[in-house]
Amino acid sequence: MSSKTQLLFLCTGNSCRSQMAEGLGRHFCGDTIEFSSAGIEKHGLNPFAVKAMQEIGIDITSHSSNTLDELDADNLDYIVTVCGHADETCPVLATRTQRIHKGFDDPPKLAAQEATEEEGMVHYRRVRDEIKAYILTLPSTLNVSLD
Repeated sequence: MSSKTQLLFLCTGNSCRSQMAEGLGRHFCGDTIEFSSAGIEKHGLNPFAVKAMQEIGIDITSHSSNTLDELDADNLDYIVTVCGHADETCPVLATRTQRIHKGFDDPPKLAAQEATEEEGMVHYRRVRDEIKAYILTLPSTLNVSLD
């Protein structure tokens, strides 16, 4: 087991928000925090989330959609739920695991209302950038040193 803080992002389908959060977390804070992601269900990796991440130089194409049952959840220090459904249905885990809710809008839902793919990408980019801003606060929020 790693000596790093273990943090999991949990979403409904582990296809978009939690995947972007995992990729951003690994990119910006991966030296001190071990990031993973899962969903209440598996919906597969969203190609528009992949595209939004590639635009900022982060490749998440090797990520897979997982459920919480497929991971070693007993060793988690934190679970961050990134959508309301995951927050409401998150199972009770080890007593040492702290649960944090930080909700973000659902890009696929918002993009479905747009006329073009490019208009839809605006939502993916905005949510990606909001998640990035949140990720950058994690070391101080969790009292984890980046040294």
